[in-house]
Amino acid sequence: MSGIFQWREVQATEGAVVAPDERLPWPQTAAMGVQHVIAMFGATVLAPILMGFNPNIAILMSGVGTLLFFFITGGRVPSYLGSSFAFIGVVIAASGYAGSGPNANLAVALGGIVACGVLYILIGLLVQAIGTGWIERFMPPVVTGAVVAVIGLNLANVPIKNMAANNFDAWMQAVTFLCVGLVAVFARGMVQRLLILVGLILATVVYAALTNGLGLGKPMDLSGIANAAWFGLPVFTAPVFTGSAMLLIAPVAIILVAENLGHLKAVTAMTGRNLDPLMGRAFIADGVATVVSGSAGGTGVTTYAENIGVMAATRIYSTAVFVVAALIALVLGFSPKFGALIQAIPLPVMGGVSIVVFGLIAVAGAKIWVDNKVDFSQNRNLIVAAITLIIGTGDFTLKFGQFALGGIGTATFGAIILWALLGRARNA
Repeated sequence: MSGIFQWREVQATEGAVVAPDERLPWPQTAAMGVQHVIAMFGATVLAPILMGFNPNIAILMSGVGTLLFFFITGGRVPSYLGSSFAFIGVVIAASGYAGSGPNANLAVALGGIVACGVLYILIGLLVQAIGTGWIERFMPPVVTGAVVAVIGLNLANVPIKNMAANNFDAWMQAVTFLCVGLVAVFARGMVQRLLILVGLILATVVYAALTNGLGLGKPMDLSGIANAAWFGLPVFTAPVFTGSAMLLIAPVAIILVAENLGHLKAVTAMTGRNLDPLMGRAFIADGVATVVSGSAGGTGVTTYAENIGVMAATRIYSTAVFVVAALIALVLGFSPKFGALIQAIPLPVMGGVSIVVFGLIAVAGAKIWVDNKVDFSQNRNLIVAAITLIIGTGDFTLKFGQFALGGIGTATFGAIILWALLGRARNA
């Protein structure tokens, strides 16, 4: 096992690629690890807040998950695992979360997340045995694009209806997504890469000036930050397993498979190293990390596109960087002061950020269609996408006795089943 820690040290030269089994000198590697923590930070913290989870636990479990991924893939796949947004809709549906404060039904949602991780592990074992061809047959780009888009569209009501209590809050949501937009378009370098985090900070400053300064809304309460300890043990939560929650949340594994598959293909293209033989192990690792996270009170996790973007920009693919980033996340996870800082963010500011994030998820689905040149002149593609988008966005629900399958679930299963049925009819 010690062999996976044996990186070959190289010197940083402009334009040079640092391979997964290489590393820069440790001070530079540590600096790169900090950069990857910054890259994953905004989304990894935002996702648990939107579901009513403890952000300290989520950060801690992102570090644990990344280390598990590193060990299970033999230290050969450079990736950071953070909170997955694919869980937000189904967790909200399964737990009845209202969008503010701690999630009262957290344990039930955790049971579903653990079930999802188990299903993901089984898919990984199957891929290990027979390869990935079957995934691409069952979930072509038209299906995965539609399902990813639905995740964002189905969530639209959460920030708009539940995270703005009055007109002032609604205006603050608008200020927030404007701040994010300005950073995205006019900033450069790492500031632009951190558009969500920087936009959130700017909007929070504006909110504090208008409320604490001018008395226009509910003032920010910073007393929790001052009173919180720098270090302490997080409050873990054990999962509770119910059939309805597990059936609703477990299918998210399908999205995670598509997501991880795309990320690994991207890393393969960037590094020039074929990672297909490691695909099954990567799925298993992500599944194990999700099971561990859900068992402790954390969100489901996935490989992060944000960190792949950092690798693309720096041309540094060393897995040593991700070990450093994971260790930093572990330290942050044991800081109640860090958790109090996150909890102090005003709800309408989080609502404005949520509008941006959910919109980006929806557009990411459309990007899958564009990147894969999905032909919507073919009726099979057109019908699968059209029906999936509407039943998912409209929260089309089917009941089976006491169990109800909500919009994201019906859209996910519906897209896969429609694709298979319409293909069969065409070939009949």
